[in-house]
Amino acid sequence: MRLGMTTECFQEPRPKVPLEVIRRAEALGFDSVWTAEIYGADAFTTLAHIGALTGKIRLGTNIAQLAARSPACAAMSAQTIDALAGEGRMILGLAVSNPQIVEGWHGQPWGKPNKRLRDAVAIIRNIFAREEPVTNDGPEIPLPFTGPGSSGLGKPLKSILHTNKHLPVYIGAGRPANVRLAGEIADGWLTGYNKWVPGREQHYLALLKDGLARRDDRKTLKDFPIVGTTAVQIETDVRAALDSHKAFVALYVGGGGAKEKNFHKDNMVDRGFGEAANRIQELFLAGHKQEAEAAVPDEFVDQGLLLGPRERIKERYKLWRDSGLTDLLLTNPSMEVVELMGKLDHA
Repeated sequence: MRLGMTTECFQEPRPKVPLEVIRRAEALGFDSVWTAEIYGADAFTTLAHIGALTGKIRLGTNIAQLAARSPACAAMSAQTIDALAGEGRMILGLAVSNPQIVEGWHGQPWGKPNKRLRDAVAIIRNIFAREEPVTNDGPEIPLPFTGPGSSGLGKPLKSILHTNKHLPVYIGAGRPANVRLAGEIADGWLTGYNKWVPGREQHYLALLKDGLARRDDRKTLKDFPIVGTTAVQIETDVRAALDSHKAFVALYVGGGGAKEKNFHKDNMVDRGFGEAANRIQELFLAGHKQEAEAAVPDEFVDQGLLLGPRERIKERYKLWRDSGLTDLLLTNPSMEVVELMGKLDHA
């Protein structure tokens, strides 16, 4: 299992890239560094900055929001970074995001996410391949566009850039249909934060196998990257460490998205904590945030994180390493965490 790390600069009032930590991770053998976006800093600009100031660590978006740009623009950004940073370093991770961001921030229709992802990946692959001018007959992203407001002058085009035809495209997904889709059409699956946890792997592996069985290239789980994400917190007081993460869980399970469509709550339900998820949302939406935090089960937090004293982290890391992941990303790790995990990975 390869180690990687994510940055959280997209959540800061001003972008802050932890370059010293990233460079140390690269020196210790970390395989990849990943950026993301919500409604702050974008993923590609930050990644290009990191790529220019590092040497070999792979560069990924986890995730780039599909609604923020056309598939062609996503392909252009990924190709440009890969060409300038060194061919073979770039991984394009895509996801749809949630309806609140898609419609409220980007002004795009929510549409049908599964079909939109399928269309986007097909377009992006054809752009990378440069075999012919790109067209798409898919229902969500027709290309050229001929719908309402069209001039009728659009024509199929072929990328000017001659770059990496095999630049990998990963899909970030949590719902069953899109996990299957990742297995069917993508080069890898980004599990997202707090979805893949040790003990739950068979549920997701079955979905991926269903998708992989529909491919023409005979790709199997053995050569299909599965990228998990966790946070590491070195702390002698396990109780304090658990409690420190409950506000985050309550915020997203209670208030992330709409009451009727909250992927974070759905994930908690899927992991077997349905009663707690309903209670957290009820309390949070009623304005009782502290009570919502207190309702977050210790077990739910502990399953998805590596926290506590160093020896506890070392033992629990084995569960992640043996769970079937090919890559484990550490969320915004400190220098202390990078040093610890870099040594554990080579132990």
